[in-house]
Amino acid sequence: MAQEEAGSLPEVLARVGAAHGIPDLAQKLHFYDQWAPDYDQLQAQGFFQLHGVDGSPEMLKQARARGLYQCLRLCTLGQEPLPSPEGTFDAVLIVGALSDGQVPCSVIPELLRVTKPGGLVCLTTRTNSSNLQYKEALEATLDRLEQAGAWERLVALPVDRWELATSELEVVPGTSAKDGFISGIVYLYRKQKVTQAEEVRSSPQPPAVP
Repeated sequence: MAQEEAGSLPEVLARVGAAHGIPDLAQKLHFYDQWAPDYDQLQAQGFFQLHGVDGSPEMLKQARARGLYQCLRLCTLGQEPLPSPEGTFDAVLIVGALSDGQVPCSVIPELLRVTKPGGLVCLTTRTNSSNLQYKEALEATLDRLEQAGAWERLVALPVDRWELATSELEVVPGTSAKDGFISGIVYLYRKQKVTQAEEVRSSPQPPAVP
């Protein structure tokens, strides 16, 4: 596979937009900037330490400029393990990356691994036509982990106006690609807490009395 020469972020956006026939890709991507203030709500709920990973050094640079994160690491999800020990985080979120051609479903056990027992895992994916096969595979993975007792589902919330569409084929019926949206879904799971038997096994045992 040929590899293009790296360029500036505007140049990359222009190439991606041209390849997909999207003349205003940069403007559409500003839609995601509106999510940044939502992280303030996490702090209001007691989540004060925000860590993030991304496979793009340029995206990490932009994330640092937000001033919201205490730690940012370079990591290609699905190709390498997350750079954190098991049971590190109270909550793990992955928004907008679980879809066809982006992050594979195989990353889900890694997200679960770094979550504390009793912690939360929030996942999202698109539910438009081009992503239905991926969504089916994702839900099969989620269900297998639930059946194995690794976590329990708390929420599966469909969202009609999930993100801005980039073509007429992807929009919600009755809208246009210019101002239309595609649909998505939000999943929220709670990791299984450590059982009493596991706590006994992991706690220091008194020496045996001869």
